[in-house]
Amino acid sequence: MNTPTSPPAVESTDGSAVRIGALVPLTRPGWAEAGQHLLAGLELGVREVNDVGGIGGRPLELVVRDTAADPEKAAAAVDELAHLGVAALAGEYHSVVARAAAARADALGLPFLCSSAVLDALTDRPTDRVARLAPAQSHGWEIYADFLLGAGHRRIAVATQPSVYWASGTRILRDHLAPRGGTVVDIDMTALTPATVCDALVDSGATALLLLVGHPEPAVPVVEAVRRDHRLADILIGAPAGQPEFASWAALLGDDGAAIPFLRYLPERLGPLGARVGTALRERLGGAPSFVAFEGYDTVAVLADVLRSAGADRARIAASWPHVAVEGTRGKIRFSRPPGIGVWQWAWAPVQVVDRDPANPDRFRVLG
Repeated sequence: MNTPTSPPAVESTDGSAVRIGALVPLTRPGWAEAGQHLLAGLELGVREVNDVGGIGGRPLELVVRDTAADPEKAAAAVDELAHLGVAALAGEYHSVVARAAAARADALGLPFLCSSAVLDALTDRPTDRVARLAPAQSHGWEIYADFLLGAGHRRIAVATQPSVYWASGTRILRDHLAPRGGTVVDIDMTALTPATVCDALVDSGATALLLLVGHPEPAVPVVEAVRRDHRLADILIGAPAGQPEFASWAALLGDDGAAIPFLRYLPERLGPLGARVGTALRERLGGAPSFVAFEGYDTVAVLADVLRSAGADRARIAASWPHVAVEGTRGKIRFSRPPGIGVWQWAWAPVQVVDRDPANPDRFRVLG
Protein backbone atom coordinates (compact mmCIF):
# COMPACT_ATOMS: atom_id res chain seq x y z
CA MET A 1 0.00 0.00 0.00
CA ASN A 2 1.50 3.31 -1.08
CA THR A 3 1.00 6.38 1.05
CA PRO A 4 1.42 9.98 -0.05
CA THR A 5 4.51 11.80 1.06
CA SER A 6 4.13 14.97 3.10
CA PRO A 7 6.22 17.17 5.32
CA PRO A 8 6.13 16.27 8.99
CA ALA A 9 4.13 18.35 11.40
CA VAL A 10 6.12 21.33 12.63
CA GLU A 11 8.64 20.17 15.24
CA SER A 12 9.62 22.38 18.15
CA THR A 13 12.24 22.26 20.86
CA ASP A 14 10.94 25.23 22.86
CA GLY A 15 8.31 23.33 24.86
CA SER A 16 5.42 24.31 22.59
CA ALA A 17 2.44 21.99 22.44
CA VAL A 18 2.06 18.83 20.39
CA ARG A 19 -1.25 19.42 18.63
CA ILE A 20 -3.96 16.92 17.68
CA GLY A 21 -6.82 17.96 15.44
CA ALA A 22 -10.23 16.77 16.67
CA LEU A 23 -13.33 16.44 14.49
CA VAL A 24 -16.63 16.29 16.39
CA PRO A 25 -20.28 17.06 15.54
CA LEU A 26 -21.29 19.81 17.97
CA THR A 27 -24.17 21.52 16.13
CA ARG A 28 -27.20 20.43 14.12
CA PRO A 29 -27.77 18.63 11.88
CA GLY A 30 -24.97 16.67 13.54
CA TRP A 31 -25.80 14.49 16.51
CA ALA A 32 -24.52 17.07 18.97
CA GLU A 33 -25.10 14.90 22.05
CA ALA A 34 -22.83 12.20 20.64
CA GLY A 35 -20.31 14.89 19.76
CA GLN A 36 -20.33 16.23 23.30
CA HIS A 37 -19.64 12.74 24.68
CA LEU A 38 -16.85 12.17 22.18
CA LEU A 39 -15.29 15.54 23.02
CA ALA A 40 -15.56 14.88 26.76
CA GLY A 41 -13.57 11.66 26.33
CA LEU A 42 -10.97 13.35 24.15
CA GLU A 43 -10.56 16.24 26.59
CA LEU A 44 -10.29 13.97 29.62
CA GLY A 45 -7.62 11.93 27.86
CA VAL A 46 -5.61 15.05 27.01
CA ARG A 47 -5.88 16.35 30.58
CA GLU A 48 -4.59 13.08 32.00
CA VAL A 49 -1.71 12.92 29.52
CA ASN A 50 -0.67 16.44 30.53
CA ASP A 51 -1.02 15.62 34.22
CA VAL A 52 1.82 13.09 33.83
CA GLY A 53 4.14 15.27 31.81
CA GLY A 54 2.61 15.41 28.35
CA ILE A 55 4.59 14.18 25.35
CA GLY A 56 8.27 14.27 26.26
CA GLY A 57 7.69 17.29 28.46
CA ARG A 58 5.58 19.10 25.86
CA PRO A 59 1.86 19.62 26.55
CA LEU A 60 -0.66 17.83 24.36
CA GLU A 61 -3.19 20.23 22.84
CA LEU A 62 -6.54 19.46 21.22
CA VAL A 63 -7.55 21.70 18.30
CA VAL A 64 -11.31 21.13 17.93
CA ARG A 65 -13.41 21.68 14.83
CA ASP A 66 -17.18 21.17 14.59
CA THR A 67 -18.20 19.06 11.59
CA ALA A 68 -21.98 19.48 12.07
CA ALA A 69 -22.37 16.15 10.20
CA ASP A 70 -21.29 17.90 6.97
CA PRO A 71 -18.71 15.98 4.88
CA GLU A 72 -17.59 19.11 3.02
CA LYS A 73 -17.15 21.03 6.26
CA ALA A 74 -15.13 18.13 7.67
CA ALA A 75 -12.86 17.99 4.61
CA ALA A 76 -12.26 21.74 4.87
CA ALA A 77 -11.44 21.33 8.56
CA VAL A 78 -8.87 18.65 7.71
CA ASP A 79 -7.20 21.08 5.31
CA GLU A 80 -7.13 23.78 7.99
CA LEU A 81 -5.81 21.48 10.69
CA ALA A 82 -3.09 20.12 8.42
CA HIS A 83 -2.01 23.70 7.67
CA LEU A 84 -1.94 24.48 11.40
CA GLY A 85 0.64 21.73 11.81
CA VAL A 86 -1.28 19.14 13.85
CA ALA A 87 0.61 15.89 14.22
CA ALA A 88 -2.48 13.74 13.75
CA LEU A 89 -6.24 13.85 13.38
CA ALA A 90 -8.74 12.24 15.76
CA GLY A 91 -12.44 11.81 16.36
CA GLU A 92 -15.65 11.98 14.33
CA TYR A 93 -18.87 10.14 15.02
CA HIS A 94 -20.85 10.19 11.75
CA SER A 95 -19.65 7.56 9.29
CA VAL A 96 -20.25 9.53 6.09
CA VAL A 97 -18.41 12.52 7.57
CA ALA A 98 -15.53 10.36 8.80
CA ARG A 99 -15.25 8.89 5.32
CA ALA A 100 -14.79 12.37 3.81
CA ALA A 101 -12.29 13.28 6.51
CA ALA A 102 -10.34 10.05 6.02
CA ALA A 103 -10.08 10.60 2.26
CA ARG A 104 -8.76 14.12 2.72
CA ALA A 105 -6.38 13.14 5.52
CA ASP A 106 -5.00 10.31 3.40
CA ALA A 107 -4.47 12.65 0.46
CA LEU A 108 -2.57 15.09 2.68
CA GLY A 109 -0.51 12.42 4.43
CA LEU A 110 -2.07 13.27 7.78
CA PRO A 111 -2.52 10.32 10.20
CA PHE A 112 -6.15 9.92 11.30
CA LEU A 113 -7.35 7.81 14.24
CA CYS A 114 -11.12 7.53 13.78
CA SER A 115 -12.89 7.20 17.11
CA SER A 116 -16.50 6.24 16.45
CA ALA A 117 -17.51 5.87 12.79
CA VAL A 118 -18.19 2.29 11.72
CA LEU A 119 -18.78 2.24 7.95
CA ASP A 120 -16.71 -0.67 6.61
CA ALA A 121 -15.45 1.28 3.60
CA LEU A 122 -13.98 4.16 5.58
CA THR A 123 -11.68 4.79 2.61
CA ASP A 124 -12.03 4.00 -1.10
CA ARG A 125 -8.59 2.40 -1.19
CA PRO A 126 -6.38 0.72 1.39
CA THR A 127 -4.27 3.18 3.32
CA ASP A 128 -1.68 3.05 6.07
CA ARG A 129 -2.54 6.57 7.22
CA VAL A 130 -5.91 5.77 8.81
CA ALA A 131 -6.72 3.63 11.86
CA ARG A 132 -10.02 3.04 13.64
CA LEU A 133 -11.17 2.10 17.14
CA ALA A 134 -14.88 1.44 16.56
CA PRO A 135 -15.80 -2.00 15.20
CA ALA A 136 -16.70 -2.12 11.53
CA GLN A 137 -20.42 -1.96 10.81
CA SER A 138 -20.49 -5.47 9.35
CA HIS A 139 -19.03 -6.92 12.56
CA GLY A 140 -21.51 -5.26 14.91
CA TRP A 141 -24.58 -5.54 12.73
CA GLU A 142 -24.04 -9.24 12.08
CA ILE A 143 -24.00 -9.74 15.85
CA TYR A 144 -27.26 -7.79 15.99
CA ALA A 145 -28.76 -9.93 13.20
CA ASP A 146 -27.87 -13.09 15.13
CA PHE A 147 -29.58 -11.60 18.18
CA LEU A 148 -32.77 -11.10 16.14
CA LEU A 149 -32.66 -14.67 14.86
CA GLY A 150 -32.08 -15.98 18.37
CA ALA A 151 -35.14 -14.07 19.56
CA GLY A 152 -37.25 -15.78 16.89
CA HIS A 153 -37.49 -12.98 14.33
CA ARG A 154 -37.31 -14.11 10.70
CA ARG A 155 -39.20 -11.35 8.87
CA ILE A 156 -37.69 -7.98 9.70
CA ALA A 157 -38.78 -4.57 8.43
CA VAL A 158 -36.28 -1.74 8.15
CA ALA A 159 -37.48 1.86 8.13
CA THR A 160 -34.77 3.67 6.16
CA GLN A 161 -33.71 7.08 4.91
CA PRO A 162 -31.35 7.74 1.98
CA SER A 163 -27.77 7.41 3.25
CA VAL A 164 -24.68 5.40 2.43
CA TYR A 165 -24.62 4.33 6.08
CA TRP A 166 -28.24 3.12 6.23
CA ALA A 167 -27.92 1.41 2.82
CA SER A 168 -24.80 -0.38 4.04
CA GLY A 169 -26.61 -1.49 7.21
CA THR A 170 -29.56 -2.83 5.23
CA ARG A 171 -27.24 -4.78 2.94
CA ILE A 172 -25.33 -6.28 5.89
CA LEU A 173 -28.56 -7.40 7.52
CA ARG A 174 -29.98 -8.85 4.31
CA ASP A 175 -26.79 -10.71 3.40
CA HIS A 176 -26.44 -12.17 6.90
CA LEU A 177 -30.09 -13.07 7.45
CA ALA A 178 -30.99 -14.55 4.06
CA PRO A 179 -28.84 -17.72 4.34
CA ARG A 180 -30.26 -18.26 7.83
CA GLY A 181 -33.92 -18.09 6.83
CA GLY A 182 -34.44 -14.38 7.49
CA THR A 183 -36.06 -11.78 5.26
CA VAL A 184 -35.60 -8.00 5.21
CA VAL A 185 -38.49 -5.79 4.09
CA ASP A 186 -37.72 -2.16 3.18
CA ILE A 187 -39.97 0.65 4.40
CA ASP A 188 -38.94 3.87 2.66
CA MET A 189 -39.36 6.76 5.08
CA THR A 190 -39.08 9.42 2.36
CA ALA A 191 -42.67 8.77 1.27
CA LEU A 192 -44.32 7.91 4.60
CA THR A 193 -45.56 9.57 7.77
CA PRO A 194 -45.32 7.84 11.17
CA ALA A 195 -48.97 6.77 10.81
CA THR A 196 -48.50 5.31 7.35
CA VAL A 197 -45.35 3.55 8.56
CA CYS A 198 -47.64 1.62 10.89
CA ASP A 199 -49.88 0.62 7.99
CA ALA A 200 -46.89 -0.50 5.95
CA LEU A 201 -45.55 -2.46 8.91
CA VAL A 202 -48.86 -4.29 9.36
CA ASP A 203 -48.94 -5.11 5.64
CA SER A 204 -45.34 -6.39 5.73
CA GLY A 205 -46.05 -9.19 8.19
CA ALA A 206 -42.79 -8.41 9.95
CA THR A 207 -42.31 -9.20 13.64
CA ALA A 208 -39.54 -6.61 14.11
CA LEU A 209 -39.02 -3.05 12.93
CA LEU A 210 -35.49 -1.61 12.81
CA LEU A 211 -35.06 2.16 12.89
CA LEU A 212 -32.42 2.96 10.27
CA VAL A 213 -33.26 6.66 10.53
CA GLY A 214 -32.07 9.83 12.22
CA HIS A 215 -32.67 10.94 15.79
CA PRO A 216 -34.79 12.66 16.97
CA GLU A 217 -36.58 12.98 13.62
CA PRO A 218 -38.06 10.73 12.43
CA ALA A 219 -37.08 8.04 14.95
CA VAL A 220 -38.99 9.48 17.93
CA PRO A 221 -42.38 10.01 16.19
CA VAL A 222 -42.12 6.57 14.56
CA VAL A 223 -41.62 4.92 17.96
CA GLU A 224 -44.54 6.87 19.42
CA ALA A 225 -46.81 5.89 16.52
CA VAL A 226 -45.90 2.20 16.68
CA ARG A 227 -46.29 2.06 20.47
CA ARG A 228 -49.82 3.50 20.18
CA ASP A 229 -51.02 1.24 17.37
CA HIS A 230 -52.85 -1.75 18.89
CA ARG A 231 -52.22 -3.76 15.71
CA LEU A 232 -48.49 -3.65 16.50
CA ALA A 233 -48.60 -4.54 20.18
CA ASP A 234 -46.28 -7.53 19.67
CA ILE A 235 -43.79 -5.89 17.31
CA LEU A 236 -40.15 -5.58 18.40
CA ILE A 237 -38.63 -2.18 17.71
CA GLY A 238 -34.86 -2.18 17.30
CA ALA A 239 -32.19 0.45 16.70
CA PRO A 240 -28.85 -1.16 15.83
CA ALA A 241 -27.17 2.23 15.26
CA GLY A 242 -27.49 3.06 18.95
CA GLN A 243 -30.00 5.92 19.11
CA PRO A 244 -31.34 4.82 22.55
CA GLU A 245 -27.85 5.07 24.10
CA PHE A 246 -28.16 8.77 24.85
CA ALA A 247 -30.13 10.54 27.56
CA SER A 248 -32.15 12.57 25.06
CA TRP A 249 -33.81 9.35 23.88
CA ALA A 250 -35.17 8.60 27.35
CA ALA A 251 -36.07 12.26 27.89
CA LEU A 252 -38.11 12.42 24.68
CA LEU A 253 -39.73 8.98 24.82
CA GLY A 254 -39.88 7.98 28.49
CA ASP A 255 -41.31 4.49 28.86
CA ASP A 256 -41.89 4.27 25.09
CA GLY A 257 -38.13 4.31 24.57
CA ALA A 258 -37.51 1.17 26.65
CA ALA A 259 -37.16 -2.39 25.31
CA ILE A 260 -35.61 -1.20 22.03
CA PRO A 261 -32.40 -3.23 21.54
CA PHE A 262 -29.35 -1.43 20.18
CA LEU A 263 -25.61 -1.90 19.80
CA ARG A 264 -23.03 -0.41 22.12
CA TYR A 265 -19.31 -1.00 22.36
CA LEU A 266 -18.62 -1.71 26.02
CA PRO A 267 -17.64 -4.83 27.94
CA GLU A 268 -20.19 -6.29 30.34
CA ARG A 269 -17.98 -5.08 33.18
CA LEU A 270 -15.37 -2.35 33.02
CA GLY A 271 -11.93 -3.05 34.46
CA PRO A 272 -10.18 -0.72 36.90
CA LEU A 273 -9.10 1.77 34.21
CA GLY A 274 -12.54 1.83 32.61
CA ALA A 275 -14.27 2.26 35.96
CA ARG A 276 -12.01 5.15 36.94
CA VAL A 277 -12.43 6.86 33.58
CA GLY A 278 -16.18 6.26 33.70
CA THR A 279 -16.39 8.09 37.04
CA ALA A 280 -14.39 11.02 35.67
CA LEU A 281 -16.54 11.15 32.52
CA ARG A 282 -19.73 11.13 34.56
CA GLU A 283 -18.48 14.15 36.51
CA ARG A 284 -17.52 15.94 33.30
CA LEU A 285 -20.81 15.17 31.51
CA GLY A 286 -23.15 15.48 34.47
CA GLY A 287 -24.63 12.07 33.69
CA ALA A 288 -23.81 8.55 32.57
CA PRO A 289 -21.13 8.42 29.86
CA SER A 290 -21.98 6.64 26.63
CA PHE A 291 -19.62 4.25 24.88
CA VAL A 292 -18.77 7.17 22.59
CA ALA A 293 -17.12 9.00 25.50
CA PHE A 294 -14.95 5.95 26.18
CA GLU A 295 -14.01 5.86 22.50
CA GLY A 296 -12.83 9.46 22.80
CA TYR A 297 -10.66 8.70 25.82
CA ASP A 298 -9.17 5.61 24.18
CA THR A 299 -8.35 7.65 21.07
CA VAL A 300 -6.10 9.96 23.08
CA ALA A 301 -4.57 7.04 24.99
CA VAL A 302 -3.48 5.47 21.70
CA LEU A 303 -2.25 8.71 20.13
CA ALA A 304 -0.30 9.67 23.24
CA ASP A 305 1.45 6.30 23.22
CA VAL A 306 2.29 6.67 19.53
CA LEU A 307 3.48 10.26 19.91
CA ARG A 308 5.82 9.33 22.77
CA SER A 309 7.57 6.80 20.55
CA ALA A 310 7.26 8.41 17.11
CA GLY A 311 7.30 12.10 17.96
CA ALA A 312 5.20 14.50 15.90
CA ASP A 313 6.47 13.24 12.54
CA ARG A 314 3.40 12.28 10.51
CA ALA A 315 5.03 9.49 8.53
CA ARG A 316 6.42 7.87 11.69
CA ILE A 317 3.02 8.13 13.38
CA ALA A 318 1.33 6.34 10.47
CA ALA A 319 4.03 3.67 10.52
CA SER A 320 3.32 3.04 14.20
CA TRP A 321 -0.27 1.69 13.90
CA PRO A 322 0.74 -2.01 13.59
CA HIS A 323 2.94 -1.72 16.69
CA VAL A 324 0.30 -0.27 19.04
CA ALA A 325 -0.41 -2.22 22.22
CA VAL A 326 -2.28 0.10 24.57
CA GLU A 327 -4.45 -0.72 27.56
CA GLY A 328 -7.71 1.10 26.84
CA THR A 329 -10.83 1.51 28.93
CA ARG A 330 -12.47 -1.45 27.16
CA GLY A 331 -9.52 -3.79 26.65
CA LYS A 332 -6.10 -4.06 25.04
CA ILE A 333 -6.00 -2.06 21.81
CA ARG A 334 -4.03 -3.46 18.89
CA PHE A 335 -4.49 -2.80 15.19
CA SER A 336 -4.61 -5.30 12.33
CA ARG A 337 -5.97 -5.52 8.77
CA PRO A 338 -9.12 -7.69 8.80
CA PRO A 339 -10.31 -8.89 5.37
CA GLY A 340 -12.34 -6.24 3.57
CA ILE A 341 -11.24 -3.38 5.82
CA GLY A 342 -8.88 -0.91 4.15
CA VAL A 343 -7.59 0.81 7.31
CA TRP A 344 -5.78 -0.28 10.46
CA GLN A 345 -8.55 -1.66 12.65
CA TRP A 346 -8.93 -2.60 16.31
CA ALA A 347 -10.45 -6.06 15.81
CA TRP A 348 -12.49 -5.89 17.84
CA ALA A 349 -13.83 -3.59 20.54
CA PRO A 350 -16.38 -5.41 22.72
CA VAL A 351 -19.91 -5.45 21.29
CA GLN A 352 -23.14 -5.71 23.28
CA VAL A 353 -26.81 -5.81 22.39
CA VAL A 354 -28.59 -3.85 25.11
CA ASP A 355 -31.85 -2.04 25.77
CA ARG A 356 -33.34 0.29 28.32
CA ASP A 357 -35.11 -1.62 31.08
CA PRO A 358 -38.91 -1.13 30.94
CA ALA A 359 -38.95 -1.20 34.76
CA ASN A 360 -36.43 1.67 34.83
CA PRO A 361 -35.64 3.32 31.47
CA ASP A 362 -32.52 4.94 32.96
CA ARG A 363 -31.00 1.45 33.42
CA PHE A 364 -29.61 -0.73 30.64
CA ARG A 365 -30.06 -4.48 30.26
CA VAL A 366 -27.46 -6.58 28.43
CA LEU A 367 -29.34 -8.90 26.07
CA GLY A 368 -26.47 -10.47 24.20
